[in-house]
Amino acid sequence: MTNLKNKRIVLGITGGIAAYKSAIVASKLVQAGAQVEVVMTGAAQKFITPLTFQALTHRRVYTNLFHLPPGENIPHITLADNTDLLLIAPATANTLAKLAHGLADNLLTAIALATPAPILAAPAMESDMWLHPATQENAARLQSRGITLIGPAEGRLASGAMGKGRMVEPGFVLDAARQVLAQHGDMAGKRVVVTAGGTREALDPVRYLTNRSSGKTGHALAATARDRGATVTLITTAPLPVPLGVQAVRVVSAADMQAAVLSHIDQADALVMAAAVADYRPETLAAQKIKKSGAGLALPLARTGDILQAVAHQRERTGRPRCTVGFAAETEALLENAAEKLARKRLDLIAANDVSRPDAGFGVDTNQVTLLFKDGAAETLPLMSKTAVANHIWDRTLALLVG
Repeated sequence: MTNLKNKRIVLGITGGIAAYKSAIVASKLVQAGAQVEVVMTGAAQKFITPLTFQALTHRRVYTNLFHLPPGENIPHITLADNTDLLLIAPATANTLAKLAHGLADNLLTAIALATPAPILAAPAMESDMWLHPATQENAARLQSRGITLIGPAEGRLASGAMGKGRMVEPGFVLDAARQVLAQHGDMAGKRVVVTAGGTREALDPVRYLTNRSSGKTGHALAATARDRGATVTLITTAPLPVPLGVQAVRVVSAADMQAAVLSHIDQADALVMAAAVADYRPETLAAQKIKKSGAGLALPLARTGDILQAVAHQRERTGRPRCTVGFAAETEALLENAAEKLARKRLDLIAANDVSRPDAGFGVDTNQVTLLFKDGAAETLPLMSKTAVANHIWDRTLALLVG
């Protein structure tokens, strides 16, 4: 959650049972390195106490528009001016109505009226309240002014009924906050394509050949590019959640991935091929499940298409993508094999990693890579999280694009 670090966030809490989720949101924001100032309406305090948020944020909680301790400036002005994001979660129908009509009768709505910062709100209410024409009109009016609304979600409501009105889960709130904060990131205006996961090559209707790639590195690359403001297309085989705001293209085989990559790079500034694409597929696809017999099984294999070679040929014609980055997952002769792949596939940059290491191979949350550049330069990174590795790769890719 790198783009939340050191960000100043005002977390506004209004009066609904979903206020309990706000405690989780506050905790996760603090863990991500954000400075969180909590503002609670009077109704919010009927559901959860200010002490809860003081304990979670280690900061005072603001509850009163007119309370001005000695030596402090007017809170609705200082908080409005000194924040990167105003996040209202939950946002009740009453608060949405006040925001839509410019009312400022409590500290939170006064901040909303005074702040130049972006506003993100997570509505939460009963279905009939959400679907009422007045609420729908208020929501549309707020969105037309540039306020971002996330949700509400479908599910069980406080009344026991099922319907649309639940506040979205805390993880989704944080994902939305990251997306809103990314609007002025250093990759704003850039379009990138990322691949992730291991392809599956069908043998029969039941079985397939694949590899151990989890897709975590590719998904980390997509999330960090989104956090830095890029428009991201993620071509993935992995059953992982897709970061909010990222266009996902789900594929299965190497042929599927090649077709998707070639159709999405025509406007791309950068392509990062983090997927572990199969080199071979069964020569023929059995129409029925292959049955076990007493004899051994000979399985003829055919080469799959070379995606990066196809990208290189298309790049010669179109000039897109402007920068191509590959990965070399090796178990021996790491740098030699990576350098050969860098040259053969005409890459600008390749990330080489030893997948035989238990802390840097498939399925774990850390990696240790060496970056090789086409000009012969090399950079060895220490063991770090895959998110940190992804940011390093984007740093170097951005430098290549700018330079």
